[in-house]
Parts: sequence; structure tokens; C-alpha cells
Amino acid sequence: MRTQKFLVAGAAALALTLSACAPNAAAPAPAPGTAGSTGSAAAPADTTPVKVDIIYSKTGPLAAYGETFYQGFQAGLEHATEGTGEVNGRKLEITYTDDAGNPDKAVAAAKDAIGNGTRIIGGTVVSGVALKLAEQAEQNKVLYISGPAATDAVTGLNKYTFRSGRQSLQDVATAANGIPDGAKVTVFAQNNAFGQGNVAAVKAVLGAKGAQVSEVLVPEDVTEFTPFARQLVDAKPDLVFVAWAGATSGAMWQAVAQQGVLDSTTVSTGLGDKATYGAYGAASDKITFLNHYFPGAAGNDVEKAMIEGVEKAGGSADLFTPDGFVAAQMIVRAVEEGGGDDVDAMISALEGWEFDGPKGKTQVRASDHALIQEMYQVKLVKDGDSWKPELINKVDAATVAPAEKPIG
Repeated sequence: MRTQKFLVAGAAALALTLSACAPNAAAPAPAPGTAGSTGSAAAPADTTPVKVDIIYSKTGPLAAYGETFYQGFQAGLEHATEGTGEVNGRKLEITYTDDAGNPDKAVAAAKDAIGNGTRIIGGTVVSGVALKLAEQAEQNKVLYISGPAATDAVTGLNKYTFRSGRQSLQDVATAANGIPDGAKVTVFAQNNAFGQGNVAAVKAVLGAKGAQVSEVLVPEDVTEFTPFARQLVDAKPDLVFVAWAGATSGAMWQAVAQQGVLDSTTVSTGLGDKATYGAYGAASDKITFLNHYFPGAAGNDVEKAMIEGVEKAGGSADLFTPDGFVAAQMIVRAVEEGGGDDVDAMISALEGWEFDGPKGKTQVRASDHALIQEMYQVKLVKDGDSWKPELINKVDAATVAPAEKPIG
């Protein structure tokens, strides 16, 4: 567990300054009910810390994503609180807990935090974990802000659950640009909540355009991908939509290339983190990439502040850095407007909120808590001995916004 507490002495210094400057500082205050008295003392400002528990994958299969989220959160907290680590005079007492990609471990951590008085939890890069944390949020009536976990089921799940990143429907809508109506589409994904969510999203988006959608789902513990890649060739689709995450990406793409998938059909996938760029290799020009984020994609002042903050701390901005940054922005907003203790007030403060995020104008949709944000279409280009993303098109936030659904 990684814990950071922000201790700020500015309030004490301010009090000393005001005392030194006040006229007749030594004169006693009027007694209640006498001339010059208001008849009642002003209520003291609440300075108790606001407890927040961030649950993320410090270890486990998606630890690299978790670290990126963590770095973004740190930079976002610094930015949103202007370096003070506090909101309205209340310090944010942040606890960082490793879920290791395990839903049971995440739930246990959430229960411990809630039992200790925490009213705000956030994080996780794992879709299956996010769904379990959302359940805990509803059962215990606390605010939950999910991280990069992309499953569409998080959106609208309950009134206590929000998200700080994109969802699978936004990925698919970005990839759908230019796909002809009625195409034969095969989804190639891991058999987990993330992969299954992408199958559902492709059916919802492309199926609505008359596409025939099938899937090849691979168990998470598989390390030999040749037989599954062969199924893609045999299916003879017009488009293969690949939804993959984690350390097996390189081996998966090698099998896909070796089996001739890239030569036999159009392949579309989300561009992952920097570590995966080399996995596509010379096949990069045969793949259409949708993208949630890469450093420099947005080019606005908030993004620049995020990148500078991460680099100042010794990190490097990557795919899920914005998700951590936005989570911090949302938590600060909730505490600023809702006080940190009144969960209903914090929910109201976030619903419908529009703000400048690292990806530009961003909105928390009031109806179902979807995070409306722009997306990107990119290509990989050679950069010396490595590869780097090059922006082809910014896709407007409204264009890729998922269909609204009522909060369950």
C-alpha cells in the first residue's frame, strides 16, 4: 500500500498574518448580547481531512497501466489543488491500494476503506474489478470514480459510479468511421470483461449498420495464439477488430502477422501504450489504429501541464495518464462543491460538469455519467529504431458519444 498525506500549514500562517494586521488586536471581543455583538459566534471552518482511497493495479497483469494511471493522478492532484493538496482548507488524505488485478482483493480494500470513514474511492484499470467496486459504492452509498476500465457496463450502473476514462463504445465508434454498412466483422479479444464488452460494443455500433458480427475469444491464460489467429483467416471477415490488453500483446500480434491475417483482411485496433508500439513492427502500415490518447494528441494547456507534472516526478505520459489526471480533477470538484462528506452533494456537483481536461473539453454526462471526450485516429511511423504515433484525425466528442442509458 502506498499512502501519501498532504499536510499544509498555510492556514496557520494566514491566521498569524491576519492577527498581526488587525486593529486593536488586543481588545477583548464584545460579550454575546452586548453592543457590537452579533449574538452568536461564527461556526468554525471544517478542517478535518477528506479520506480518499485509490485502488489500482500496482502489481498484476495490468501493472504498467496502473502505474500510468497513478502518475496521472498525482499530476492531476497537483494541478487541481494548485500544489496545496487540499480543498477548501481540508487536506486530501489519499491512500493508494494495490488490487493486483484481483476483484476480491479490490473489494476487501474498498470495505476496509469505507469502514475507516472513506466516502470517496477511485481507480482500477481492470473492468472486472471496476464492476465489483461499483457494487460496493452502491451498497455503501459512497462516491466511486472508475479509472481506465473500459467496460460499458460501468456507465449508468448506479448513481454513485462515475468514470474518468473512455469506454468501449467510444473505441468502437472511433474505429467505425469508414467501415461500410453490412460488413462481415470478427472481434478478436480476450475472454474477460474487457473483451466481452468490446464484442457487445461492436454489435451495438456496427451491428446497427447491418454488420454481421462474430467473435473469437481467447482465454486469458493462453500463451500460444497461432490456432486462434488461424480461426481469423478461416472466417474470411471484411474486418477484424482486435481488443487486447496486457503483456501478451506482442506474442498475439506476432501470431496474427505470421498467419497472414494482416494480408488477408482489414485489421482495426486500439493503439496501446508505448511498450506495444514495437509489437506491430513492419505490419503497422496494415493496421488502422483508433486511439484514446498518446502524448501530444490534444495539444492544449491542460495536457501540457499534465505532461510537465508527470515528467517532473520522473515519469512519462502514456495511454492512461489522462484517466488518472481526470480522476483527480473530478475528486477535487466533488469535494470543492460537495464538501467531501455529503455524497449526494458530491454526485450533484459532478453530474453535467463540463471542464477542460487533458483531452480538451470534457463533460460528465448527467443522465448516465458517461465521460464525453474526443478520440483519435492515428498511424505508427518509423522513428529511428522504434515507432511513434502520428495523428491522422481528431474525432469530435459528440461523434463518438455512446447512446444514453438510464442509471440502473
